[in-house]
Amino acid sequence: MSFFARISFVVAVTVASALTPAFAQTADTKPADKPAAEKSADPAKDAQRQVDEFAEATRLVNGPAGNPECVWLGRRVVGLMWRDDMDTAFRHLDLYDRFGCPGPHIQSSFRCVVRQGNNIDPKSPQSLNARVHSCWLNPTAASQATAAAPAGAAPTAAAPAGAAAATPAGATPPPPAAQISGPSQATAGTPNKEAR
Repeated sequence: MSFFARISFVVAVTVASALTPAFAQTADTKPADKPAAEKSADPAKDAQRQVDEFAEATRLVNGPAGNPECVWLGRRVVGLMWRDDMDTAFRHLDLYDRFGCPGPHIQSSFRCVVRQGNNIDPKSPQSLNARVHSCWLNPTAASQATAAAPAGAAPTAAAPAGAAAATPAGATPPPPAAQISGPSQATAGTPNKEAR
């Protein structure tokens, strides 16, 4: 091969390799433009929705947890904790505390989200946002729903108590396990050197 043929081959390969990423980049920008155009139609609706959510939180949540800055930061912290982004959640939690927002409301809201976690679709971020918002407004909603279930299960829990009532008249029934106190009674069944 001649010198000029080698140089023209190297130049052709260089130009072809330089154009390939350019073609790949221009092909990717067209689909990205569509969601941006779709999002630009929604800002007015999103802004109004946020204003409505903050007004609803102010109306339903008593105390500083209903303030817009507490609602915004608190819901963000709960969502980040659900997604296991603890570093960012703790940074937001510092801001939440700095605004004087109540920490126990974060705890009860996150507890509510965790208890209702099976209702969250991992592919739809709106399902998480809706769950966090509803738990922020009423963190005890999940607790009330789960408290109703054990109340219905009370007759089955009362069956052992009825069995204890069937003990002979002269015998005293043993105390429930929750009433046993003191280290000697709690460790009576465990062998140790001192008890031997």
